[in-house]
Amino acid sequence: MLFGLDGVEIGLIITFACLFGAIMSGYPVAFSIGGAGIIAFGILAALSDAGILLHQAVDDRSAEYAQLVADGVARDTISLFRYPDLPTYTQELFPDGWQRAFDRNIALITNRMNERVFAGPSIETLLAVAMFVLMGITLERSRIANDLLTTMARVFGPLPGGLAVSIVVVGAFLAASTGIVGATVVTMGLLALPTMLRNGYSPELSTGVIAASGTLGQIIPPSIVIVLLGTLAGDLYSTAQEEFAQANMCPDALTYLGEPAVLSVGTLFQAALLPGIFLAFLYGAYAFGFAMVYPEKAPPVAGSQGDVQIVGRYHNVTWFVGAPVAIILFAIGLSTAGLSGSQNVSVSSIADLGAQAELRTNVSAECQASMIERHGQEKWDRAVLQQADIDANGGTLTQEQRELSPEALAEAEAQALANAPLLSSTLMLVWVLAGIALAMSVGVAPRLPMLPILIGAGAIGVGIVLDAAFIGPLTTPGTAFLILAIPFAALLYSIREAAGRLGQNDLLRVVFPPLVLIVAVLGSILGGITNPTPAAALGAAGALLLAAYRKLEEDPDRSPAPIIWGTLSIILMLVLGTTFDLRISIEQVSVENYIAFVIALICYSVSMLTLVYCCWILWSKGVLTPVVRETAKVTSMVFAILIGSQLLNLVLISFGGEHYIQDFLKSFDSEFKVFLMVMLVLFILGFVLDFLEIIYIVIPIVGPVIYGGTLDPKWVTIMIAVNLQTSFLTPPFGFALFYLRGVAPASVTTGHIYRGVIPFVLIQVVGLGLLWMFPSIVTIVPDLLSN
Repeated sequence: MLFGLDGVEIGLIITFACLFGAIMSGYPVAFSIGGAGIIAFGILAALSDAGILLHQAVDDRSAEYAQLVADGVARDTISLFRYPDLPTYTQELFPDGWQRAFDRNIALITNRMNERVFAGPSIETLLAVAMFVLMGITLERSRIANDLLTTMARVFGPLPGGLAVSIVVVGAFLAASTGIVGATVVTMGLLALPTMLRNGYSPELSTGVIAASGTLGQIIPPSIVIVLLGTLAGDLYSTAQEEFAQANMCPDALTYLGEPAVLSVGTLFQAALLPGIFLAFLYGAYAFGFAMVYPEKAPPVAGSQGDVQIVGRYHNVTWFVGAPVAIILFAIGLSTAGLSGSQNVSVSSIADLGAQAELRTNVSAECQASMIERHGQEKWDRAVLQQADIDANGGTLTQEQRELSPEALAEAEAQALANAPLLSSTLMLVWVLAGIALAMSVGVAPRLPMLPILIGAGAIGVGIVLDAAFIGPLTTPGTAFLILAIPFAALLYSIREAAGRLGQNDLLRVVFPPLVLIVAVLGSILGGITNPTPAAALGAAGALLLAAYRKLEEDPDRSPAPIIWGTLSIILMLVLGTTFDLRISIEQVSVENYIAFVIALICYSVSMLTLVYCCWILWSKGVLTPVVRETAKVTSMVFAILIGSQLLNLVLISFGGEHYIQDFLKSFDSEFKVFLMVMLVLFILGFVLDFLEIIYIVIPIVGPVIYGGTLDPKWVTIMIAVNLQTSFLTPPFGFALFYLRGVAPASVTTGHIYRGVIPFVLIQVVGLGLLWMFPSIVTIVPDLLSN
């Protein structure tokens, strides 16, 4: 063996040396990765043909190997790392010749491109990348960051370290609305860095907080990193768990886990929400603490007079905190008491399957032992008792037994009607949102006449009474609309007046439009209403509307009214779609549903024309062309890296490098120890590699091991995502540092940037440690939403 190293080990060294050399060469990364794979394969093929690279393989025909299998050791865990005394035999690095490996790689790369890039099941999710990129670049071009920075500086500036805290808040906000690190860092570097330096902030704190806050877009949803990582992790998790279940003598992952082995991007968005906010809190806490310790390096900045009219000592607390909280608590109380909730009383003519045990118990003894080790004896015993009770009552219902008789169906419908809540949860949501808007409008302008606000409050009260008295589960949407027509008209008049008053507040005027867009996109994903791809399309359309509206506001010769009408059309279309049955292809269509369909069709036409009009406005203002160009460049880079990384991975597979690394990881008994090693490797690689290279090159290698055990896949993926976020900050090749260096003034040196970012890298490490110690920070939101 050359230098005492196994041929596979030398192959790994050569492959990664070619990768790092290609990346350092200055060529585009997307092409460097694929080129590194081709060059590495050529070198390895030449060395293998020369007989220089030899591999010591385990002799699977030996008696020692057969004994291990007979003792119950899984074949995929047998390796020289765990059993170094096993007999071996020497073979060439490419046992069948490099020509055969080359032919196999060509076939595999074609299949992988078809599965993962062109027509595979994950392509729909990957489409969300392009639309999230379009959404982010459009919002960045609409000067949202400029307005947010100016407003937040006025709010937090008078506090110690207030400008730094405002940068963190704006960074978190931009992360949820744009999710693009480069655009966020460059924008905040251009707008905020000169202001911070001019007000006496130290260059280290200024550059560190801007670079770190800009990277929050990598973890706060909607994050492109989570979309890409989640798409890959979902495939790795399902495949690894199927293999893990069969290795534990169970027929499939559903039997072994007690639940489907599914990991969706939407679930990962839910899991990433709290960690992202938590990291932003740590950044802000550090900035505030730094200002308390070194006040001369982060002094408070006197702000201008606010635009909220304060008429009493507790004015802000009453109308901006007390009243909204009271309204929300009132709605929660009605829901808890069973007076408000879903009034859906539809009953299927097919009964449920009947009671089912939480675990399948009709399994082999080997599978039973594995399931007890996974879930615990208590859960297994409980499942056995559940199954025994089900069998005693006749077992699981057959298809014939599940069909309800007319009498049973009528009884089920009557019972559902009797148990229906008094108030509709949908209408309650309308009353709550309207009430909060009215309360906050009083807080903004308390000296204006109260009559319009009182009319709205009265309309809400009358609407609740009418809902309780005349609207029930069997009331059609058209009838309910007629009953509430007068309260709705009065409420719309009041809301229009309240919107005008709220618009007088700079903070609300700046934050509200993008906040609505964020809530619409994230709410539809986190609430399980849709998957990330339609939500991304909604976000892209909303970003175009918002950007065009801002451009029309700057043009005195044009009115933004068409944008408003188009937005209202989209809102009305969504309301009609969730309230009425718009299926006109069924046999019986009621008049009100047909009318609703026609109105929805008109709204759709108006909204599409509005989007075309927005695109024309942005194109005429010189905004659309660079937005589309940047979107195409970023999306093309992502897919080019995906293709190149697949080629590099196939080179690793061709000489057994991938399995060699996996065998090494499987040789450790502790899953946490293995995952800790992987996290350390990812952290170190973050110093020299971008997150895309790590996702598509490293994760497919280690994924079958870290996703094939008992660790929660949501926690594993978010831990990796937070670790990858650190790669933007770690010198010397952190991308956020390069972005900031490009726009920083000459007085700010590279040393300032490196020294400033080190505390935030340590905060990232502390954050990872806290997520490791308290995994519920990751899992609590998905668990609550799933229940």
